[in-house]
Amino acid sequence: MTAPRTIEPRLVVDFDQLLTMTGADLGATDWMEITQDRINLFADATGDHQWIHTDPERAKDGPFGAPIAHGFLTLSLLIPFWGELFDVDGVTTKVNYGLDRVRFTSPVKVGSKVRMLGSIAEVSEVKGGAQIKVTATIEIEGQERPAVVAEFLARFYK
Repeated sequence: MTAPRTIEPRLVVDFDQLLTMTGADLGATDWMEITQDRINLFADATGDHQWIHTDPERAKDGPFGAPIAHGFLTLSLLIPFWGELFDVDGVTTKVNYGLDRVRFTSPVKVGSKVRMLGSIAEVSEVKGGAQIKVTATIEIEGQERPAVVAEFLARFYK
């Protein structure tokens, strides 16, 4: 089983500072290895046991030459990666509000390492708080093309 990451956010700001952060580059997370165990756990959680993900022997002869992570597994890593990059103090509630755009641009083979680059594309005030749009790119170590490019929305309420 894959152990949870317990990394403190690299940047913690207060709510008032958050309102001024449009365009802020948050940098990159640490690399995370995508193991077969993580893929299998995701398959169990979602019921998606397609052989390209969960059958290493068959996947060797498949289109990618190895098992690949589910696209939605890679997308779900936005959450732990986001927590590694950024947090806001002085708020009562933090919620994931949604996604504006997601593209799975390259498969992630088992054993690959991925990390996220993040920047705050937009900050807007909403009733009782603020909403941010984050541009997130999940890179694959040693590859030019990223695995995922997404815009996600988060809200912080005072």
